[in-house]
Amino acid sequence: MSTDTVSLLDVSGYLPENIVSADYFAQYADPDEVTSNLMFKAPKFRRHVAPGETPADMAERAVAPILARHGRDVLRDIDILIVHTQLPDIGIVGSGGDVAKRLGIAPEWLIDLHNGGCASFVYGMKLARQILLSSDARSALIVTIQNVAGQVFTQEQVRGKAQAAIPGDGAGAGLLVKSGDSPILDIETRHLPEFAGQMTVIADPPRRYWEAGSGEMHVGFTESKIAKVLQRGNRLVPEVANTVCGRIGVPAQDLDLLVTNQPNRAFLRNWRDALQLPPERHPDTFDDCGNLFGAGIPVTFDRAVDEGRVPAGSLVMFAGFAHAGDFAGAAAVRWGGR
Repeated sequence: MSTDTVSLLDVSGYLPENIVSADYFAQYADPDEVTSNLMFKAPKFRRHVAPGETPADMAERAVAPILARHGRDVLRDIDILIVHTQLPDIGIVGSGGDVAKRLGIAPEWLIDLHNGGCASFVYGMKLARQILLSSDARSALIVTIQNVAGQVFTQEQVRGKAQAAIPGDGAGAGLLVKSGDSPILDIETRHLPEFAGQMTVIADPPRRYWEAGSGEMHVGFTESKIAKVLQRGNRLVPEVANTVCGRIGVPAQDLDLLVTNQPNRAFLRNWRDALQLPPERHPDTFDDCGNLFGAGIPVTFDRAVDEGRVPAGSLVMFAGFAHAGDFAGAAAVRWGGR
């Protein structure tokens, strides 16, 4: 076993059974909320969590294909568990402990990664890789869970807003080990604190998210804020991807696959154009799954692998940005095959 190289050995995804078409939201559309803005061009379909489905349920289902391929004994070596949950169902703490209990593991490193947002899978890769290289830890499991679509955006006061039709629910998982089988070549992450807190959650009448009140919470968008997010997102993802390409000595246009978060069609088109890649090298799950937030990267990559689009030896770039642009990350992997 290589002790100086970390591999992304496998990735898997989970999508809830409940498929919801754009018609569901169209019937509730508020005329005052209808917009032609590129941020809110609705996907054809998305998945919604089932009533009572918990983050631990979703995590277990996302990890199941990895266990089926590698055996449940792989859990014995998990010393690092990193979990990102968009909507933790446990007050104050995240869902990491509950996920560990469900999987029957007690890792030395258990991290609830709240601030990685749509790029949390890349952020988790960087943290896990650093811990693996600097400790006796044997392997890491990263789980990203997106569960707000069917719980927040279907609420009576929210479902008529243009933003409600964009998200979908799902979860992804990645297994990292010390080996050279599917090596992580380089990772770039950037925090931009000047934009922190700009993706706000509001209600009408106004209140803080933890205060009691009659208004249901939703993301606070304004035309000015949308324009700024579009500008930052268009810039940040190509920047971090190109930075990684520069360090590994490969032009962006020579990447075999670009796997990004899936916020909307405009970002997807602009990112691949900026990196000079054709659509067939940039998998797109937006119309089938909606914006899966932090689960978008692993779910999209898992689907591409299942479809035979990622042969062994492929150079894969994972990239994304979070929230209003306060975080971005990219990671290059020489995929070893499944």
